[in-house]
Amino acid sequence: MSKPADTRTQWMVLVAAFLGWLFDGYEMGLFPVIARPALKDILGPGAGDEAIGWWMGIATAAFLLGAAGGGAIFGWLGDRIGRVKSMALSILVYSLVNGLGWFATEAWHLAGVRFLSALGMGGQWSLAVALVMECWPERWRPMLAGAIGAAANVGFLLVGVTARVHHVTPESWRWMMLVAAAPAFLVVFVIWAVPESQKWRDAVATSGHGQPLREVFGPALRKKTLLAIAFASIALIGTWGSVQWLPVWANQMVTASGADAVAAGEATANVHMIQALGAITGAFVAPLLGARLGRRWSYFLICLLSVSVCAITFRGCDTYSNSFLVLAFSMSVATASMYGWFPLYFPELFPTRVRATGQGVSYNSGRVLAAVGALTQGQLVAAFGGSYAQAGAVVSLVYVLGLGLIWLAPETKGKPLPD
Repeated sequence: MSKPADTRTQWMVLVAAFLGWLFDGYEMGLFPVIARPALKDILGPGAGDEAIGWWMGIATAAFLLGAAGGGAIFGWLGDRIGRVKSMALSILVYSLVNGLGWFATEAWHLAGVRFLSALGMGGQWSLAVALVMECWPERWRPMLAGAIGAAANVGFLLVGVTARVHHVTPESWRWMMLVAAAPAFLVVFVIWAVPESQKWRDAVATSGHGQPLREVFGPALRKKTLLAIAFASIALIGTWGSVQWLPVWANQMVTASGADAVAAGEATANVHMIQALGAITGAFVAPLLGARLGRRWSYFLICLLSVSVCAITFRGCDTYSNSFLVLAFSMSVATASMYGWFPLYFPELFPTRVRATGQGVSYNSGRVLAAVGALTQGQLVAAFGGSYAQAGAVVSLVYVLGLGLIWLAPETKGKPLPD
């Protein structure tokens, strides 16, 4: 059995994981804020929402596919060379590549930057969760899951704050790409201050490196892996296929009312910040709910609330108003709760020797299916004549699937992490 990590080690690990996932969230949240202004600039001022929605769908799908590949690659590296080295490398990739977005002059350039930077972003989640959960005592798991789940949404919030302070318009979106390169400096802290997981060291010493990808799809773990992929897919399709389009929808509604680009940019930033605050709230609530009610009942309630709020928002709003902002907050509380639930539940499904791989494959395979959802949303926006609301109403029905699938999964409340 591994010796418990000392307090300093635990806090260094938590700070590194929190910051790594926070900046990952910043990178993820960047595109919904700059998408419409950037594509108007690149495609020309006459570009309509049919074309913008199409390219946003392509760029979002490229991001999700890149993140899926990165999750598999960096999850595998995390089990082979350690959590810390792999985390530092993933941060370096996502930050430096995003900085290249400054030079984009074609719509496909943005899609390419999203794909390549997502390789690094995809690895960060599984590595951060594995490192933290292996270093802290079991009793802290719900709160730690909430902290990790909230971290990315703090990054989302910072994107909105940055855009609110310095307006993002078709003439002034590129500087946001340079800001996104700043997290590269975090690599120095991760390499020099964060110790490796002792649980991982002991597992490697006992069992060797093994073949983690083969094992997570082997007879003992296959069912758990496939269910975890399904649970992540539901959340990610809902997020990237509908929820993350709210800032773009707000921009469209304000522009249609006759307001200028600055006012539309302010509305986009406001919605982004409201959504981030809701997501932070949901990320803390979900693991506490899971600790009290159990993992299955909590996921069921999250899906029920998500599909209900999405239906009210997409079918009941047609103007940018305070009511819209309240619903945007509520939608994020519900749908982003899942990102606090995953760090609680997924580590409990896989043994230490394959935990990073299992989590990375599960979470990021969901992104492959979410890419289909993003492309579907883009096509639906075009099919519905530029209506983000009608498209979102269709895609958000994915949460209904979770209401039934969760009862096929094991209940892990009160059980230790598998060694």
